[in-house]
Amino acid sequence: MLAFWGSVLALFVSVLLLVFAAAPYYRKYIAGGVCKSTAKLNGKVVVITGANAGIGKETAKDFAGRGARVILACRDMAKAETAACEIRSKTGNQQVIARKLDLANTKSIREFAENFLKEEKELHILINNAGVMLHPYSKTADGFEMHFSVNYLGHFLLTFLLLERLKQSAPGRIVNVSSLAHHGGRIRFHDLQGEKCYNRALAYCHSKLANILFTRELARRLQGTDITVNAVYPGIVSTELTRHSPVLDTLRKSVPFLLKTPPEGAQTSVYCAVAEELESVTGKYFRFLPAPGYCLSLGTTRDSTSPDCWQRKSA
Repeated sequence: MLAFWGSVLALFVSVLLLVFAAAPYYRKYIAGGVCKSTAKLNGKVVVITGANAGIGKETAKDFAGRGARVILACRDMAKAETAACEIRSKTGNQQVIARKLDLANTKSIREFAENFLKEEKELHILINNAGVMLHPYSKTADGFEMHFSVNYLGHFLLTFLLLERLKQSAPGRIVNVSSLAHHGGRIRFHDLQGEKCYNRALAYCHSKLANILFTRELARRLQGTDITVNAVYPGIVSTELTRHSPVLDTLRKSVPFLLKTPPEGAQTSVYCAVAEELESVTGKYFRFLPAPGYCLSLGTTRDSTSPDCWQRKSA
C-alpha cells in the first residue's frame, strides 16, 4: 500500500513539475501575435468606445503613445476620466480626452456625435470596441434588447453619424470588435429583441454576428472612399466583460494565466488600425490564435496564405 501511495505522490509531483516547466511556453503560446508596426499617428484623431478599461483602454494607450488625439467614448465618466489621466501620465500625450457616450441610449449617441462634430474637424480612426456579455434580460430606454443595442445598434448609429467626417478626413479606418462567438449567432428577424425567447449567451452571439455582417456590408458600400472597415476577434481576454456571470468572473480571477492580458488582447485592434500593409484591406475578419494566426474573409473561405492576412510573429 505504501508503494502504491508513493507512486501516486511521485506522479503528482511529476505533473506539477511539468506544468511549472511548461508555464512560460504556454503563456507565450496563448498571448498570440504582437503588432510590429511603428507607425506614428501624430495629427490623427481617434475615437474608441468603451476605452475606460480592458482592451479599449490598452488600445487607447497604444494610440496615445503613437501621438494621436484620442477620444475615450465611455458611459462611466468617472472611470473614463481616471483612465484618460492615467494614459496622459504614462504616454506624456495630453491629447487624451474623455467624453460621455452611452451606447444603450440613442439620445446619448446623437449628443456625443453632435458635440464631436462641433469640436473635432477630423476623424481618422473609429474603434467600435465597447460591449456587454451575458447581461440579464433587459431593454434599453429605446426598447431594444441590451446586447443587440450596445454591441450592434449603438455602434451602427455612431458609425453613420460620424461617417461623413471620416470621409472628409480620408484615408480612415473603422475597426469593429467582434468575437468568435459569432459562430453561434443567428439573426432572428422574427424576434430581434428576444421577447419570445431569450438566452443571454445566445443573445451575445447574435449581436456579434451582427457586427460582422455590418462590417461586410459597410465595407462594400465604402468601396472607393479610402475608408476601410474590418472586424476583429481579440481572443479570450481577462477583462470585466464577464462581470454579469459570477461563475466566469470567478474563473477569470482564479486562473488569469489561462487568458490573454488586456495589452495582449488589444494587439488585434491596434494592428488593423495602424499597419501600413492594411491600407487597402477591407471587409476582413482578423483574429489572433494561439497557433499561427490568420484572418478570415467575411465570406466562408478560410485563407491562411493571402497577403491580406496577418501571420503571427514570434515575440
